[in-house]
Amino acid sequence: MIKAIVFDLDNTLVDFMKMKRRSIEEAIPAMIDAGLDITPEYANKLIDEIYKEQGIEYQQVFDEFLKRVLHKINYKILSAGIVAYRRAREAALKPYPHVYPTLNKLSKLGIKMGILSDAPVKEAWLRLAYLNFHHIFDEVVTFEETGERKPSPKPFNAILKKLQVKPAEALMVGDWVERDIVGASKVGMKTAFARYGDTFNTEHHNADYDLKDIRELEDIIIKENRL
Repeated sequence: MIKAIVFDLDNTLVDFMKMKRRSIEEAIPAMIDAGLDITPEYANKLIDEIYKEQGIEYQQVFDEFLKRVLHKINYKILSAGIVAYRRAREAALKPYPHVYPTLNKLSKLGIKMGILSDAPVKEAWLRLAYLNFHHIFDEVVTFEETGERKPSPKPFNAILKKLQVKPAEALMVGDWVERDIVGASKVGMKTAFARYGDTFNTEHHNADYDLKDIRELEDIIIKENRL
């Protein structure tokens, strides 16, 4: 019987990569308008390099970017970039189709729900609050809490403990096979691959379920809990 569902956040509930691209696209011209002498193409290249080095959740990307371009931080330019980024992020931060009604239906079925994310804990809760999801989710576990990233069993065991369920009583939903599906399977959780959020063109995932639409979760839970 499935008593809890654990979701990855980015590219599972929200289109994180689309949001990130849109935010950077707005931040670069804002910094150029504020006096930064650089082409948009070169700026994009440098920012991509920083994200590849530091990870896509790196919070000081514009600080590092300006250090590489100017060898110092110009706070006028930095502020212009951050404000433009945040405005674009809020406009682009939207859930995938059918996320809201699906989460509400799962909640009415009495399913506990948690988030397991590599995002910083504050950023994870901010995204949930902005989307008005913070009332739906019971628990969040991030890298900051466990010190280990998926597919390590430590974060999976941490969220299971918080939700007070056994591995076999939980379903992991995620878009990244190597982290979400493999990690959850190793601790004994059932798994559902969020194909609708897949950015890797994944062909084989070995998950228990393949989700082309998140609303398929309701039927999965009903099926599992009738067994």
